[in-house]
Amino acid sequence: MTDTHARSASMAGKSPIYLDDLAVGDLFKSGEHAMDEAQITSFAAQFDPQPFHLDDAAARDTLFGGLAASGWHTAAVTMRLQVTSGLPIAGGIIGAGGELSWPRPTRATDVLHVVSEVVQIQPSKSKPDRGMVTVRSETRNQHGDVLQLSTVRIVVPRRPAADGAGA
Repeated sequence: MTDTHARSASMAGKSPIYLDDLAVGDLFKSGEHAMDEAQITSFAAQFDPQPFHLDDAAARDTLFGGLAASGWHTAAVTMRLQVTSGLPIAGGIIGAGGELSWPRPTRATDVLHVVSEVVQIQPSKSKPDRGMVTVRSETRNQHGDVLQLSTVRIVVPRRPAADGAGA
């Protein structure tokens, strides 16, 4: 991903973005989230209670070689970063499917941020008030290592017509 059309996290809070505002190649960068051991083990205890997510000593003897966050934890943090500072989509981020992979484990010392790129825009033919946007996102740590890759399709509304337009 290149930063040629980057929109910073600081722009995210200014105004919602509609389908009509997007262009293929637009980039969005979220704010940051610092992971720690307590978050990793708490999430794992509730949602993914496997030894390599719960106990550093037990995790040392696995392919992770130490405590690793659940991929679903990384996905949940990614979603929060997208919603709060990464993709200011009007009406919220409404998923319609996608692909997800975790090329590297997320560790307790990682500080995560998300870089997202618009890769396709399809206005709806049957519902003119919206369209589908395909977004490729990389969840990266403070070293730039990609910990999660996702390509998702989201429903994005068109900008509402101005009051009294056409009257």
